[in-house]
Amino acid sequence: MESTKRLAIGKCIGCGKQVPMLVPLGALNSATLCCDCKSANNNNPNRPQYWVNNAPAIIYVNHHPNHAAVPISHQNSLIRPPPPPFSPYGNKRALLIGISYAKRSNRINGSLNDVNSIKYFLIHNLDFPIHSIRMLTDDREEKDPMRIPTKRNIVQAMKWLVEGSQAGDSLVFYFSGHGAREVDRSGDEIDGYDEAICPLDYDREGNIIDDQINATIVRPLPHGAKLHAIVDASFSGTVLDLPFICTTNRKGNYVWTNKKRRRGGYRGTKGGLAVCISACGDDGKAAETSAFSGMESSGVFTYSFIRAMQEEPPHLTYAALLNAMRSTIREASKGQFGLIGRHNGIDTPLQYAHEPQLSSSDKFDVYYKPVLM
Repeated sequence: MESTKRLAIGKCIGCGKQVPMLVPLGALNSATLCCDCKSANNNNPNRPQYWVNNAPAIIYVNHHPNHAAVPISHQNSLIRPPPPPFSPYGNKRALLIGISYAKRSNRINGSLNDVNSIKYFLIHNLDFPIHSIRMLTDDREEKDPMRIPTKRNIVQAMKWLVEGSQAGDSLVFYFSGHGAREVDRSGDEIDGYDEAICPLDYDREGNIIDDQINATIVRPLPHGAKLHAIVDASFSGTVLDLPFICTTNRKGNYVWTNKKRRRGGYRGTKGGLAVCISACGDDGKAAETSAFSGMESSGVFTYSFIRAMQEEPPHLTYAALLNAMRSTIREASKGQFGLIGRHNGIDTPLQYAHEPQLSSSDKFDVYYKPVLM
C-alpha cells in the first residue's frame, strides 16, 4: 500500500531548531516541537487537530499556560480552523517521592529508578508540565534541603499538592519506599492497625500514618478535582484511609466493599474523587526485581503500572489496568532474577509479589470508568 506520509524537516515552534517529522503528502510546510519542547505537549489527547487535504496532520501545538496556541501555516491553506481555546481549568500537578534509605540495612535499590521512571512517564505520556512536578528523593546529588524526603518536607509537599486545587484539576501522589503498620489509636481500623509510609528520618520523627495522609491530601479535595495515589510500598492497601476497597467476589468479578468503622468519622473528600492504586494489601509486601532490565532494580508494581498504561488500548479502564498489572507481576514472579520484599526491616527474598489493590473515596464502575490522569 502506498504511504500517505513523507519524511520532512519541520521547525520547532518552541526553540526554532529543525527536526525530522512525518507529515501528510499534501503538506508543504510543517511545524512541530522538538523532544525538549514536546515534554509538556506530547500525546495530549485534547490538542487541536489540524487537517491537510482532509487528513489529520501529525503536528503539535504549544499550549504553555502563559501563551496562546500557536497556529501553523501551510502554503496550500488547506487547514481547518482550530477548536475553541482550552479552558483555564484542568491543571495537572504531581508529588513524586522516592527513598532508597541509603547506608541502611533495609536499603531499597530500585526506588530512585522508580521515581525517575514515573516522572518521565507523566511528562511524556500524560502531558504533565515539568514545572508542575515536585520530587523528593534521597539521591546523593540532591542539594536542596527542601527536596530531601524527611517527614516535615513530605507533609509540606503534600499540602502543596492540593493547595488551590479546583474543579478539573488532576493530581498525582507517588511514593516508592518502605511501608509500615502501627497500632491504631483512633479506633477507625477494623484490623486494629494503621498503615503508614516511612520518611527518610522515620527512626527519629516517626512514620506518616494513613489518618494524616487522608487529612492532608484527601479531605481537602474539592468537587470536580481528582487525585490518583500510586504507592509502591508494603502494607499499602488502605494507606490513604479511603473508605471503599475493590475486591473480587466468588465469581471473580470486581466489587466494592466498605472496610471502615463508622466511629472513625468521614474519610472522603469535599466532592472530588480520590483513588489509590497500591502495591499490595494491608498485610502484604511490595517487591522489587532486576528481571525487567537484567541489571538495575525496579519496583515490580511501578513497572507493571507504567507498562499497562503505555501498552494497553486507549481509554484503559480500572479493571483492565488491574488485570494487566497482575499479569505482568505474575510474569516477574516466575522469572529467574528473584524478588526482594520492601518493608521497614531487613528485606528478604519473596516467592511471589502480592497483587496491586484499588481503593477509592467513592464507588464507580471499574469496568466502565477509564483511567484519566
